[in-house]
Amino acid sequence: MSATSDSASGCRIRLLPSAIVDRIAAGEVIERPAAALKELVENALDAGARRIAVALTGGGIERIEVTDDGAGMSAAELALAVQRHATSKLADETLVRIATLGFRGEALPSIGAAARLEITSRPAGTAEAQRIRVEGGRVSAVMPAAGPPGTRAVVADLFFATPARRKFLKSPRVEADHAEAAMRRLALAAPEVGFRLEIDGRTLFDLPGQDRAARVAALLGPEAAAALLEVAGERDGMVLTGFAAAPSVHRATGAGQVFVVNRRPVTDPVLKMALRVAYREVIVPGRHPVAALFLELPAEAVDVNVHPAKTELRFRDADAVRGLVIGGVRAALAGGAGHASMLTLRPMAYATAHAARSARPASPVYAAIPSAPANPGMAEAQLPLAAAPSARVLAAAEPAPAHPLGAPVAQVLDTYILAVAADGALVLVDQHAAHERLTHEALRAQHVAGGVRAQPLLLPAVVELTQAEAARLLARAAELARLGLEIEEFGSGAVLVRALPAALGTPEPAALLRDLADELGEIGETLTLEARLDAMLARLACHGSIRAGRRLAAEEMATLLRRMEATPRAATCSHGRPTYLKFSRAEIERLFGRR
Repeated sequence: MSATSDSASGCRIRLLPSAIVDRIAAGEVIERPAAALKELVENALDAGARRIAVALTGGGIERIEVTDDGAGMSAAELALAVQRHATSKLADETLVRIATLGFRGEALPSIGAAARLEITSRPAGTAEAQRIRVEGGRVSAVMPAAGPPGTRAVVADLFFATPARRKFLKSPRVEADHAEAAMRRLALAAPEVGFRLEIDGRTLFDLPGQDRAARVAALLGPEAAAALLEVAGERDGMVLTGFAAAPSVHRATGAGQVFVVNRRPVTDPVLKMALRVAYREVIVPGRHPVAALFLELPAEAVDVNVHPAKTELRFRDADAVRGLVIGGVRAALAGGAGHASMLTLRPMAYATAHAARSARPASPVYAAIPSAPANPGMAEAQLPLAAAPSARVLAAAEPAPAHPLGAPVAQVLDTYILAVAADGALVLVDQHAAHERLTHEALRAQHVAGGVRAQPLLLPAVVELTQAEAARLLARAAELARLGLEIEEFGSGAVLVRALPAALGTPEPAALLRDLADELGEIGETLTLEARLDAMLARLACHGSIRAGRRLAAEEMATLLRRMEATPRAATCSHGRPTYLKFSRAEIERLFGRR
């Protein structure tokens, strides 16, 4: 039937010529210069190289050169290496226990089919090197050549044999960026190997073999290096290690994320989603965290043979992998604000990420801390909201080394607490953002323990809403009751409020309900029940927090700082914005040109 149909249409089934097969394979494996570079560097790593040098010209379109000090190849091995499906990297034919980066045996013939490929290689202990050339699929004879032990591969004029593919390449600058990103991922996956990358005569990095922490710090950039948190976790034979940057460090894209599975750098969607979920509560929506995560698991628990470029995986138990990553990263992010693991927040990190906040009420630019007696009745989950006395005296408190956020010395704009740490660093705290996180965590702890404590109102409040807003709230009345907010219908478009979460104090019910209705309108049914509840907890926390423009007494400020240091995720508010900025003495001196 099929053959008849083909015959009727004038097309007959036929075997493709080997040259065409090679070019099709080249399009699958070698889609751009970065892909060719990745295959060559992986070959070098599989050959046991301890030093790899890469030089690109024209973004790799004109020339890619990879030199390594690995095992090298003999003349016979060189001749086989450029044949399809020839490989030294499979110990058996099960395609399960794959311990090498490359194994398909397609990389070199695919590159040779798409470009001009020259390989010079010399095994250690031999007198001379051997060289082979492949141009557009045409293979030359192996010839003796001069060269040190190891292998040197040169790829020139990429896609000269398939001009249509070359037209789809981007500019040399864009292709160079992709190649650099590929090199950084490979260098992070093998920190014990020295890597050098040169593009158009300019050295981008030249790294010796080093430990993983030093390599991650060197390649993720100075801002991320100053805010790295160690990640560790273990579950069902899987081991997760690595580093995640504090929530204060984020990027516009996921370019700062590196995932390595069994020493193979990948861009797997399961891992990317898990990282995004882990940061969801502490980072601004639309921004991307920075992390380098390394996952080791049994070879039979993962299939690396699902993508020609081997960048995506198929996990036998994807849910277990996802849970391990989310739990490990969240544990790293759970430290209190200001501790060594939650390093300095950079004041300019948010300059382009957020619009200006709503206008603040007029207030003095600077207010020295007023003296006031300690408040013995201060609630654990809430700071007192009474205005501070009008008398003002500078505090003389000496910051203790055990207090990373230091001792408060002033309140600026009736919104920010200025503190001095024991090491001389200046700390600026957004009192509303900080207290919002503290309230959110207190509410969450109560919810996890069985339910948020409710405070019945002496006189139930009637809140007038639109019919749509009232309907959204009443449809979630049972969920809201678990959060300490008890409501019931009170006519068309009206809601009766009988109780509020005790931790919130006495917020305005109307504003709270309108914001909750808006929140429910945005999240709809797209989130799980727990995620919806947490989003509502965050909204409740915002209404139960001290506001900008509220003057605080010295004891209130000190209590806020101490609780920040002891509260998980306190470096950011519930919306992912920073709660504090920390300026070291060196940074202040640089601002004033002293160094």
